[in-house]
Parts: sequence; structure tokens; C-alpha cells
Amino acid sequence: MSLQRYLIKRLLVMIPVLFGVTVLTFSLTKMLPGSPVDYILQFQETTPGLREQLEAQYNLNEPIYVQYWLWLRDAMMLDFGQSIISDRSVSDAIVGRLPKTLLLGGAGFAIAICIGIPLGVLAAVNNGNTIDEVSRVGALLGIATPNFWLGLMLLLVFSVQLGFFRVIPPADVGVLSPAMLKFIILPAITLGTASSALIMRLTRSSMVEELNKDYVRTARAKGLSERTVIVKHVLRNSMVSVVTVAAIQVAFIVNGSVVIEQVFSWPGVGRLLIDAITQRDFPVLQAIVLMIAVTIVFVNLIADLLYSWLDPRIRY
Repeated sequence: MSLQRYLIKRLLVMIPVLFGVTVLTFSLTKMLPGSPVDYILQFQETTPGLREQLEAQYNLNEPIYVQYWLWLRDAMMLDFGQSIISDRSVSDAIVGRLPKTLLLGGAGFAIAICIGIPLGVLAAVNNGNTIDEVSRVGALLGIATPNFWLGLMLLLVFSVQLGFFRVIPPADVGVLSPAMLKFIILPAITLGTASSALIMRLTRSSMVEELNKDYVRTARAKGLSERTVIVKHVLRNSMVSVVTVAAIQVAFIVNGSVVIEQVFSWPGVGRLLIDAITQRDFPVLQAIVLMIAVTIVFVNLIADLLYSWLDPRIRY
């Protein structure tokens, strides 16, 4: 199967997957206790007919299948409606916070890759030595440590006590501004620690398996330098399983950013999601959950496309 045919096939398969995601997203939000109208009425003087008026305004008085169809029809046009609480466009609310969430997620993923893969290679090359044992213990600690607790400890030590880093970026600091660096370091380290530990363990195990194969002995017998054998042959062949786990870690980082943004008061989509859950702001909640699901689906597709580039033996 050619790459184009494989890509078309995967895109067609994604249609029922995304449809199922929309059904689950809409159904789960409707299962939440309470109603956005109840939240609004807490801050307004209740008048006769006000509840019915608000429910009619946001189609909450329609049957559940009608509400789903109206929402799905608009979502397919990338129109997620207005926020019930702020009366602001949902798309504008998300786009306004998306750059900071992308910065946090990208920084956390970069830390996971830049720490996990080199340490995994180092541990595999020194298999059974002290370096290997220390790295394995460090990986276990990284996986076992809750990210919210790690974030609180980093805040306490490096921000509160030592004052090295600030936490909440001012609104006038651009996402790509050098001044943003002192705000992003602690959240990014917190977000990327567990993923780097998992990637390190997988890189090590994959490379240890590859180092025992015949082609490695043949390459060494031909006089290739150890660096060439490790980097050009062993590491590349070990990356297929690492890419798979890295794609899964994108989902972990996306979900973890919700918690990390709360811990560090980071003004991103994660905090917007928590506010939407608290306030029963269904349009915002449904749009963010759908966006996260679509992101994870497409990241897995990209990971599948990378397989044949990493290992020419793989064909679509």
C-alpha cells in the first residue's frame, strides 16, 4: 500500500472515531450534575419565566438528540457558539489562551525528549553499571512522583524560598518573548518529568535488545566506530517503539497540563476547562474536550507516518 492510499484510509477511519468522540463528549457533559442556568441564576434576581427564557436561549429546553444535532452541525463548521457564562465567542476564548498552553505543552514535551532519549542511550550503553542503576532508580522516582506534588515542591523551593523564578506571566509578555523563559521553566519541568522517565526506560530497553542483535556485531566487525554503530544503527532502529510511546505521552502531557496550569495559575486552556466545568459552561467544555481528542487522534496518525522513515523495513 502506498503512503497516499494509507493516509486516505486512515483519514476515513478517523471519521467514525471522531463521531464517537463527539457523542461521548456531548453525553458526558450532559451527565454532569447541575445546569448552567442554575449557575447564572445565582447572580441574578430571579423573575417569573427567567429560567424558561434562558433555557430557550441556549436550546436547553430541546430534547437531548436535538441539542446534539444542533451542536454537531455548528461544530462541523468550527462554530462552537457563545459561552453561557461570559457571552463571549467560544472560539475566541480558546484561541486567546491556546498559545500559552501550546508553549507549556511544547516545552514539557521537549524536556521529555531531550532528557529521556539521551539518558536511555547512556543507560543502555552502560548496561549493568552504576550509571544504568542510577538512571533506572531516577526513572522510577520520576514515574512515581505525582506531578501536582512535584509542582508544589518546585514552587515552594525555587519561587517562594529562593525567588529564582516567577510563576504567573503578565499579560503583556509575549509567548515567544525571552522574558517568558523565567515563567515557563518550572511548569515545563513539572509537566515533562514523568514522560521523560518513561521514555528513558523504553529507550534503554529497546536499545539493550538491539545491541544484542547480529547486525550490531557485524557493524563492529567491519570496523565502524562505536559512536556510528550506536547513533546511526542501534538508536534509529530503537526509535519505532519510542515514537509510539512519545505519541501516547502527548496525550498525557495534554491532560497533565490541565493540572499543571491550576498549580501554577498558568493562563491557558487547562484553566479555562476547569472554569467551564465549575460553572457548567457546556459550550466551552465541549469545545475544549473535542479539541483535545482531535489533537490526540492526529498525533497518533503522525506517529504512524514516521514509522517507515525510521525503519525502511516497514511498508504501508
